[in-house]
Amino acid sequence: MDSLTQIVLGAAIGEAVLGKKVGNKAMLYGAIAGTIPDLDSFAPLFTDTLTAIEIHRGFSHSILFSILFAPIFGWLISKIEKKADVHWKDWSWLMFWGLITHPLLDAHTTWGTQLFWPLDLRLAYKNIFVIDPLYTLPFLIFLILAFRAKKGSLQRRKYNNLGLIISSIYMICTIGLKAYTYFKFESALEEQDISYNQIQTRPSPFNTIMWSANVEVEDAYLLADYSILDTKPIEFKRIPKNHDLVNDFKDEKDLNRIIAISQGWYTIAKRDETLYFNDLRFGAYNINAADPKFVFSYKLKGKAGELKVEEVPRDPENAKKVFSNLATRVFGN
Repeated sequence: MDSLTQIVLGAAIGEAVLGKKVGNKAMLYGAIAGTIPDLDSFAPLFTDTLTAIEIHRGFSHSILFSILFAPIFGWLISKIEKKADVHWKDWSWLMFWGLITHPLLDAHTTWGTQLFWPLDLRLAYKNIFVIDPLYTLPFLIFLILAFRAKKGSLQRRKYNNLGLIISSIYMICTIGLKAYTYFKFESALEEQDISYNQIQTRPSPFNTIMWSANVEVEDAYLLADYSILDTKPIEFKRIPKNHDLVNDFKDEKDLNRIIAISQGWYTIAKRDETLYFNDLRFGAYNINAADPKFVFSYKLKGKAGELKVEEVPRDPENAKKVFSNLATRVFGN
């Protein structure tokens, strides 16, 4: 999830764990704990693109990280906050829950998280977009109300608990919406007599009303979107896999790394004699375009034995069009 959401969650957890004893300082250190795992976002400053992607939401988002570093951070805080008269174990408990709830929340997004690192297992439930105002804003409002209430008061605890409860209920609702829309995509495939190998669904940006699907068939992927307000049948856009275009690079380490990162959900496009690796999990700017461009795309440069993978920069203009179209599309077709 986005940084603001993780800060809000961390602060609320801090208040729930230690707010009665230390007041707003519990929110402060909870917010810090909720931010720490995302320090791996700075990896691109020190390493190559693929390594940075592999590191992101890895060790720092694991149970192991929380267990190892919570007591260290707890001990440091106890030295800083000597006047608080709080044992370092209590600070450690606050930090543990602030750290661990971060990846637990991230696991609900499309990218997911390696909660059980070093095991090669990424949890990604894909039931909420990385930025969802309906999750964050009510949560933030109740946190602010709790912040303004008297330390240790019943009202303060009530506001903080309401934020946690309402955000959790919304998260449960998104799981229900995912199940409902998944059934809609499955039904559409059956009605159109389409045989497929597997299907993935995810919410569209900033909401859980419209959902997208990637469907794997024999030599292509079918892409589609569906709003729960739709009245017309679901239409599927066919995108050829074109995996044969990278046969010359099948033994290249970097190609296999990017395939592993995409979890096998990728197509290859060729434009002006240049090959592009498209990660399907995060969607295209416009699936109805003749040659759709994808949000996460990588240029394959060089020849066999010298392959280099270069991430294609995001296109701000295309992103603006996506948001503009989304504002209309979300209300149905």
